[in-house]
Amino acid sequence: MNVTSMLSAPRFHVPPGLSPGAELSLPARAAQHVAVLRLRPGDAVILFDGCGGEYTCTLSRIAKGETRVRVATRNDVERESALDITLAQGLSSGDRMDYALQKATELGVSRIQPIATERSVVRLSDDRAERKLTHWQNVVIAACEQCGRNHVPEVAPVLTLAAFLTAIRADALRLLLAPEAELRLRDLQPASTIEVLIGPEGGLTDFERQSAERAGFTPVRLGPRVLRTETAPLAAISTLQAMWGDA
Repeated sequence: MNVTSMLSAPRFHVPPGLSPGAELSLPARAAQHVAVLRLRPGDAVILFDGCGGEYTCTLSRIAKGETRVRVATRNDVERESALDITLAQGLSSGDRMDYALQKATELGVSRIQPIATERSVVRLSDDRAERKLTHWQNVVIAACEQCGRNHVPEVAPVLTLAAFLTAIRADALRLLLAPEAELRLRDLQPASTIEVLIGPEGGLTDFERQSAERAGFTPVRLGPRVLRTETAPLAAISTLQAMWGDA
């Protein structure tokens, strides 16, 4: 298995329990991707289970109903950011939420907290919230497969903004994007643990913004323009990574 083949090998997430020398069946989702890519026995794939590192593997059997791989070696490579960023993202409709979570994962966010706010267009019952949570976690897993991350960010159950504000981390730098704010990100002292609060379509209400500020969130601006709910987290995370993280 040469270096070139491994660099181009497809990556799949599997449940924990990988070890060199093991042979296992791929989960249905990964097996479906193998079929779509028209891979064959002997082709190289990379597996990761979210526990760190990744494993070079070879497809050993492809049959209807079962796709098996043989695990060769564990590689201790990691592609995580030095920053521990929690994205508290206001619920938005349709593809906007998926897009924000996908790109935030690619940019290195550590944890995602969906937030139900007064202006959230999406209203989730308990059953729908559970299904959405599973869907969002799969969006994040797919983003990790694509971008090379071996640790999968947690997508936490939906919280109201009030509940989130009572459970924030005491050691975190808390940021609230606001185009009218006086402070810019570059005016702040560097931090390694950060919580970024983003409103839904229509933004947070005045009361919600005031509540967030009382809870220790600092209003900051990225520029004079109002960013969409799916654009704002990407601009904020990219800037934080450039200033204090990946760059």
